[in-house]
Amino acid sequence: MSRPILEEKNIHPAIREVIANQYANILQEVAAAIAEHAVVVVGMAQNPAPKRARKVLTEAGIAHHYLEYGSYFNNWRRRNVLKMWCGWPTFPMVFVKGQLIGGADDLQRLIASGELKTLLG
Repeated sequence: MSRPILEEKNIHPAIREVIANQYANILQEVAAAIAEHAVVVVGMAQNPAPKRARKVLTEAGIAHHYLEYGSYFNNWRRRNVLKMWCGWPTFPMVFVKGQLIGGADDLQRLIASGELKTLLG
């Protein structure tokens, strides 16, 4: 699978560094969590979907790490960097063993089918 991403040659050299460093700290934080924990849920306050994902993981007895970035009222720019980084448009973003598996509905399907346990091996 590939998704369209603007090639670096099509970005003016004067702004490449700005793009490369835009909220790099949030990407580093998420990447570090993904490297350290088998299951990571990235969400935001006031959104019921991240809460649902965490609940189904807890009910299934699966340990997970949760990162929360703002709410509907703030930090949208920081969350937008995450969306651009992985290409997933909504929250939560659920990572299993470093792989983005989707959101809460995708997580529920993987748990119901037994595939999540296989991924966690």
